[in-house]
Order: sequence, then structure tokens, then C-alpha cells
Amino acid sequence: MRRRLPALFAATLLLVAFAAPAAAGDDAQSRHDRVVAHWTAARMAAATPRDFSFDPARGLQPARPPGGGGGSAGASWTGGGVVLQASGKVYFEMGGGGYVCSGAVANDSRPGYSLVLTAAHCAFDEAAEEFATNWLFIPNFDGSPTFTCGQTVYGCWTADALVVHEGYATAGGFNTQATLHDFAFAVVGPGGQSGNAQLDGTVGSFPITFSSFANGTQMYAFGYPAAGKYKGKDLTYCAGPVFSDPYNAGLTYGMTCNMTGGSSGGPWLSSFSTSTGSGTLSSLNSYGYSGVRAMHGPKFNANTADVYSSANSTTTNTIVP
Repeated sequence: MRRRLPALFAATLLLVAFAAPAAAGDDAQSRHDRVVAHWTAARMAAATPRDFSFDPARGLQPARPPGGGGGSAGASWTGGGVVLQASGKVYFEMGGGGYVCSGAVANDSRPGYSLVLTAAHCAFDEAAEEFATNWLFIPNFDGSPTFTCGQTVYGCWTADALVVHEGYATAGGFNTQATLHDFAFAVVGPGGQSGNAQLDGTVGSFPITFSSFANGTQMYAFGYPAAGKYKGKDLTYCAGPVFSDPYNAGLTYGMTCNMTGGSSGGPWLSSFSTSTGSGTLSSLNSYGYSGVRAMHGPKFNANTADVYSSANSTTTNTIVP
């Protein structure tokens, strides 16, 4: 019998975060400083993944999916390279709570700004129809997981804007429509330990493709899982052939993997080099099913390209039509 999509838990469903609209006289530097100051070590340590599993009586309920071995899963990435530097943790707030996701730096085409790819549910609350607040990115968190911006390897960057597709923003819940559009870009300005460094110039970035891949294509998925056996301090990866999700009409990818909540938004890389840690952004950790050891992600397409293009030219929160 075909599983209904509401059985989704976002092993990744960490809802969104971003900086609030600027007040009069509030410049980018002061907003950056305020968000960095907001994320104290205590707040970072208390932030949790927000993932869901399906209960027949109650519907979607907050839950932690089972961790553990099996399949391609749970391996600590020890290869270094670009993926260690240019992927990282995302912190944000929604509804008064602090949450965590993952993300990766994407190539961009303008000076002064950088782009971080993450899941749309890490940038926009599709149920409340709100952008998130206090959105923060820490590249190479693995290198010094101290929960303090000043003690991390490269420091912290904050979002000037979050950009999502209207297909996600109007989904009304984490449903099939949402899974097809579960990608977002954060536009970040200067940051880091000095406060004025450019993110991609500091840690590198990945090219991105907007074409889908055939079943059986080998990919690597990365993230910072923080639920179950994982503690959110270690860059973790899965590797294997992608398949079309049979419970979602084949509209999204799947990969055997047991990463848990906190890995949401982490990159899926095709043409990946284990020696250099480089590859091409091709999907991301989006959702899973309770009891099924697989991670799923959207198929990047023209809609993804439109969101990317908008992020390359805006400095305000944007829903792309």
C-alpha cells in the first residue's frame, strides 16, 4: 500500500530563521552584530532540530527519528577539503524557539555578498507564512564546535535576506508541494572573525546545477545531525546511488541514510572528489519517513534557478513567483 506523504518527518524539518526587517537608522553591520550577540553559547547549545513523524491518531507530531547504523549512514567526514570549509551549521529562531539546520556556500555572481543554500523549511515557515529571524551560519563548525562565534574557526555570518519559491511559501504545510520546493538561499554580507570578511572568499564555495539526475547516480550527502545518537558537532555524510521516492510519486530523490534532525539543508554533491572535498550542489537534505532509513531531497530545476537568480540580486526577504 502506498504511504501517504503526511507520514513525512523532516529529519530535516527545522523551520526557518532570518533577520527581522531593519528599523530606521539600522545598518547591516549593526544588524549583524546584534544577531551574533544574540546567539550566546547557551542559546546555541539549547537550539534543537525540529523534525516530525506521522502518528495515525494525531497526525504530524514533533519526534526524534531513530538513529543507529544500517545502510550508508553516520560516518564522520575526515577528508577535509572544500566540503569541510564551505558547509556548516545554521541557527535560527521561529515562534520564540531556537533551531538548527545545515547549509553550504554556493557560487554567486556579485561582489560584497555570498549565498548559502539550505532547505526552505530552514528559511520560511510554510504554515505560519513567515520568514525566520536571527539567521546565522557557521562554516566548518566541526573544526571548533565551541558554540561561540568568537571561538569557531572562521566566525559567523548572518542573513541580509532569505529567498524562497512561492511553491513552498504557499504550500500551507509540509506536503508534496512543499517537498518539491524545499530549497532556499540566504544572502549574507560581510562577517567572520573580523566582521568584514566575505564568506565565499574565506571558505570557498560550490557550483550548483539545476538539472535532475538519473536513478543510480552516485551522490554524497552532508550535514550536522543533532538528534538521536548525533550531537550536532561533527560533519557527517552518507554516500550512495540516488533513487526516486516511491512514496512521493517519484517526484523527489532518496538516498539510503540515517542522518537525523539538524542535517536539514545540508548539501547533496554530485561529481564529488573525496580527495579535494569538492563537488556540485545537486540537492539537499529535506525530509524522511519515520522508521525508514533514507534521506530525501528535492530535484533542482528551473524553479530552483529562479530562486538562485533572485538571491543574486536582492538584499530583502523575497518569495519568488
